[in-house]
Amino acid sequence: MASKPVATAWLRGRVKAVPSGDSLLIMGSSKAGIPPEKTITLSSLVAPRLARSGVSDEPFAWESREYLRKLCIGKDVTFRVDYTVSTIGREFGSVFLGDKNVASMVVSEGWAKVREPGQKKGDASPFLAELLRLEEQAKQRGLGRWSRTAGAAEASVRNLPPSAVGYSNNFDAMGLLASNKGRPMKAIVEQVRNGSTLRVYLLPEFQFVQVYVAGIQSPSMGRRVAPATTDAPNGEASAEPQAPLTSAKKLAVSSAPSKGDSPDPFGREAKHFTEIRVLNREVRIVLEGVDKFSNLIGSVYYPDGESSKDLAPELIENGLAKYVEWSASLMEDNAKWQLKSAEIQAKTTRLRIWTNYVPPATNSKAIHDQNFTGKVVEVISGDCVIVADDSLPYGSPLAERRVNLSSIRCPKMGNPHRYEKPAPYAREAKELLRTRLIGRQVNVSMEYSRKVSMAGGSSADSRVMDFGSVFLVPDKVEGDYASAPSTSTGVSRQGEVNVAELLVARGYGTVIRHRDFEERSNHYNALLSAESRAIAGKKGIHSSEDSTAMHIADLTTVSAKKAKDFLPHLQKKRMPAVVEYVLSGHRFKLFIPKETCSIAFSLSGVRCPGRYDPFSNEAIALMRRKILQRDVEIEVETVDNTGTFLGSLWESKTSMSVTLLESGLAKLQTAFGTDRIPDYKLLLQAEQSAKRQKLKIWENFIEGEEVSSGSTAERKQKEELKVTVTEVLGGGKFYVQLVGDEKVASIQQQLGSLSLQEAPLIGAFNPKKGDTVLAQFTEDNSWNRAMIVNAPRGAVESPKDEFEVFYIDYGNQEVVPYSRLRPLDPSVSSGPGLAQLCTLSYIKVPSLEEDYGEDAATRLSSHTLTRQFKAIIDDKDTYRGKVKGQGTGTVFVVTLIDTTTDSSINAAMLKDGLARLEKRGKKESEERRAAMDELEQFQAEARQKRLAMWECGNIQSDDEGSAPSKGGARILDKWGQNSGLRPIHLSDLL
Repeated sequence: MASKPVATAWLRGRVKAVPSGDSLLIMGSSKAGIPPEKTITLSSLVAPRLARSGVSDEPFAWESREYLRKLCIGKDVTFRVDYTVSTIGREFGSVFLGDKNVASMVVSEGWAKVREPGQKKGDASPFLAELLRLEEQAKQRGLGRWSRTAGAAEASVRNLPPSAVGYSNNFDAMGLLASNKGRPMKAIVEQVRNGSTLRVYLLPEFQFVQVYVAGIQSPSMGRRVAPATTDAPNGEASAEPQAPLTSAKKLAVSSAPSKGDSPDPFGREAKHFTEIRVLNREVRIVLEGVDKFSNLIGSVYYPDGESSKDLAPELIENGLAKYVEWSASLMEDNAKWQLKSAEIQAKTTRLRIWTNYVPPATNSKAIHDQNFTGKVVEVISGDCVIVADDSLPYGSPLAERRVNLSSIRCPKMGNPHRYEKPAPYAREAKELLRTRLIGRQVNVSMEYSRKVSMAGGSSADSRVMDFGSVFLVPDKVEGDYASAPSTSTGVSRQGEVNVAELLVARGYGTVIRHRDFEERSNHYNALLSAESRAIAGKKGIHSSEDSTAMHIADLTTVSAKKAKDFLPHLQKKRMPAVVEYVLSGHRFKLFIPKETCSIAFSLSGVRCPGRYDPFSNEAIALMRRKILQRDVEIEVETVDNTGTFLGSLWESKTSMSVTLLESGLAKLQTAFGTDRIPDYKLLLQAEQSAKRQKLKIWENFIEGEEVSSGSTAERKQKEELKVTVTEVLGGGKFYVQLVGDEKVASIQQQLGSLSLQEAPLIGAFNPKKGDTVLAQFTEDNSWNRAMIVNAPRGAVESPKDEFEVFYIDYGNQEVVPYSRLRPLDPSVSSGPGLAQLCTLSYIKVPSLEEDYGEDAATRLSSHTLTRQFKAIIDDKDTYRGKVKGQGTGTVFVVTLIDTTTDSSINAAMLKDGLARLEKRGKKESEERRAAMDELEQFQAEARQKRLAMWECGNIQSDDEGSAPSKGGARILDKWGQNSGLRPIHLSDLL
């Protein structure tokens, strides 16, 4: 043995590994990614050797190594090299732990003997004399390897299983897994092959096995050439244990790169990361499974202060391993998706192995800083609710926000317009939310938006939806949420209940398995845990039992006669009901549980403002927040000619009629006598209170000026609307839309988010006359709500079959093929059309069939094109029934004022000679007389200039319903009888 004294300066480092009882692997304190390392054998010491291939431990070898390992592993030390042995390439030195000589400590405990110095000067420890003295003391005391206890030396030799001392084909990996699955096993890591592959001793049997960390894979280190195994004589450092592995070695060798392969990028970094945490340390291993090659797969937990950490997520979070599905599938969902989430985060930051990662295209994006507090006013389905934002007033467009619950999917409620029934447990999921959430305070955390496919549509049909987590704030007094998930993951943010987790735990929903880089719930792991509990408990959709079927008779779709036949069943004392929809401030759709039927219900003797009247939306919003989807009580009195049941309604013993009247959002209707109105005196007091306070519809109320037809103030101040004209018809009729109407903006947004491309399959969709559908307008290919006016008889046979449709939001009408129709999606409002039919006040305009009719329609279009108007409502014709197509329905009789010029379109039509004044009556109101007198001058001007219909002079007809002909010539029929047209006069031709 050739030794050479090369004493160096004192260096600092940290002990990374302890291969034997007399050697240490020390890494430098450099801040480099992988600091330099040096193996130091303690000068002048020889510790017992650990087992090698075919050779057992020397006595006390394991105890010697364990003493040094526990003393130094992971500790900061000061060291220097005293000399080297060139023949074996070893460096011998002195190591100090603080101010204590490590060699002195080892010798004083009897775990190593002091080697006598060689012949060459300088090949001994500078502290040799002290070491010899300590060794003599240890011998005298019988410590360590100097024990004088009979049989102590033999007992210290480990009885290693075959896999620890030689290659074994009989290693029972499945047996080991079966007896220890899920149970933490104590182990000491002897070698780190790469960041995710360890060789360990399983204690206390010393089974030497190779373990692949479950769920991950670190970059490969390539194949390394194994050093030659030589039995070093006394005085040389003990080598690293070279015991062969179990059969796990088969795969490692067969799948390893060829000799001389270099490590994959970041392979060294991953190996170093694992080594400084687990090498030569006690760990806990939880076996997850065994693959077909009998390789052990498990989770590795290492100590970190008073707690422990899981190695797998640590590697992934630092970009030193990737998630692998084949081994992650052996783990529980919670741990599995923790790894998946960690990988997504590492990819997002492009950390280490993900430096050049390019994320795949995704259909979702995160929503930030959109948290709000409010009350739940409606439950759409088990995974969708509408929350009224407390910070916004009733009339705000965003006062009510639709929130889809993140990362879960509940059974679908179905679409009754398509005759779709609710899926199993859909009603139960919705009812759970209704009973728990309606009217309750919640905190909403919006998380992401996603473009999703429409239910029942083609794969190309999609819309954008917003997703978030909803947390129920528990009552301070009530403890009604004892049934909520009892685990720590079931309650979030200081006791708030995660609604999505509650649903999943009851078995009323499943957790969505997101693709890579898709946004997901911030509480995703808690949802997975809840789903695991529901599956284990066979709850809800995970059970073998079917949900309870319920047949509900919908009396809102039957004839008025059939509704009247049902009246005796409902004319009882107060009965419970659930408000399904708020149709207007005083009209609702109710579900009667005892009779399993749905009815249209209207408050008796109370009327709220109409759809276009002021405060209409506020009345609806008030009722939505007060009673929508709540348990109420009703008392039915009668049923009207439309099949609507009339009566009283109470919520928590509060009359909704009184609530509306007190708020100034309704009036008493006494046209049929006060004796038919229950609690009339109470309702009258509520209305009078609102009048005194001049609330809402009573803001211009003047005491003492009421008459049967309304107050003077109401007569003087007519309703004014800001409108745009969307379609002009013949006869002076036209359609308008309200400017700034939140319903218009909402429906346009809903339609704009749709992506409809593929035509429906023949037979899957058969629109009938009167149905509301989506139709693609020919001019600009935009999708709009439309009513089927005429349809082919029988079933649709070809995509070219034609349908006449009326666009209910604009007033125009056209014929389109079947291929340009789609069912009305549930995301789009099915409410009444937004186009209002109007006609000009006090004047008559010829129809398209009459002379000058086309000229009049063209001129009216030119007057109203691309402008905004103020429409003053002079009268309403409400006796035309429901809308059946273009030109039908309620008509507003208006004076149309151009806001840019403050001029009247009514007057302009008279001035152009394309309209004439209505016939004046003998008992005209003062208001009508004044308006007619003002318009008279414009008609006189056109007549004087002989414009349009006046081109042949002053023409009057006894039939005010017809307009004069272009020539002004009224002729007799062939029998000489007057046909209602007067003969030609000479003055007409002059």
